Parts: sequence; C-alpha cells; structure tokens
Amino acid sequence: MSEASAEIDTPADWGVLSDLPGNPLMWVLILSELVVFGALLLGFAVARLLHPAMFQAGQASLNVMLGGLNTLVLITSGYCAARAVQARALKGVTPSRLWLLAAMGLGGCFLAIKGVEYADKAAHGWGIETNTFFTLFYLLTGFHALHVVMGIIVLGIVAWKNSVENLETGAAFWHMIDLVWLILFPLVYLLR
Repeated sequence: MSEASAEIDTPADWGVLSDLPGNPLMWVLILSELVVFGALLLGFAVARLLHPAMFQAGQASLNVMLGGLNTLVLITSGYCAARAVQARALKGVTPSRLWLLAAMGLGGCFLAIKGVEYADKAAHGWGIETNTFFTLFYLLTGFHALHVVMGIIVLGIVAWKNSVENLETGAAFWHMIDLVWLILFPLVYLLR
C-alpha cells in the first residue's frame, strides 16, 4: 500500500470530536448554533431585566399550553430519532426509516402548533415590531422554527441515505433542536 492511499483510508483526527457519534463536522455546526442561540437567549434575558413590565405583559399574552404541547411534541420526536438509530443497528433500514418518519411528522406538528400560535398573535395585532418583547419572541421562536424545518430536511436525507453514521449525525442535529427548545420554552414562556 502506498503512502498516499494510506492517508486517504485513514480518517481525519478531529481531537475530542472524533469520539462523538456521527460526523464531526455536524458537531462543529451544533456548537456554533448553540453559541448563536445562547447569545439570543442572553439578549432576551438582559432585555427582560431592562424592561420588566413590558416583558411581563408580553409573557402573559403567550399561550403556555401551546408552548407546553410543543415541548411534549419535540421530546417525543427526539425519542423517535433516537429509536431510529437503535432500530438501524438492531432491526435494519425499514424500521429505522419508520422512526425517522415519525420524528419528521412530529416536527411538522411542532410547526403547525407554532403557526396557530403566530396566527393568534397576529389576530391580536402583536407583531415583530410591537415592542422589544415581541421582536425577541419572534426572532427566537422563528429562528428555532427555521431549525426545525432544516432538521426535518436533514432527517429526510438521513432516511434516504440510511447509514449508522448518517443516522447519528442527523439525530445529533435533531437533539440540538430539542435542547434549544427545552431552554427557550421556560425562559420565554414561564420565567417571570
């Protein structure tokens, strides 16, 4: 074996990222996305400290039941994504794809519930320019919803190109979306 072909066959060393499941580049993306979401959430927390009455009124207008339902939907979808990885290892491609379809369907449910919530806000005249609370509310939840859309696309690609590495990579991205919502929901909807 020549030295050139040995270099091609040897996987790149990503340091600590090499030990994580899936493709290390996804973990670079996940870490960068968490930094962006962290900055947005920090901005939300600081703005709430500066405008407590505005944020209290804005939070009182949110539908905690819909936010809680969306939390259950995303947790369940994360479970389905994890089961897809497990099913691939134990039962093969078809069961894995079914679990991915369930995760994607639940992602679609999340978006539908978010659409109902946005429609309610629009019906009351609360838009992105209403005040600082609603600007940050729409930026945070809209950016998260965009990630749900991207996650559904990633899971669709993974269902098509169903390998263990692809499943681990797609599931890692989907779990990042879950994690962000589990931080976003209490901060935006519950903490007063």
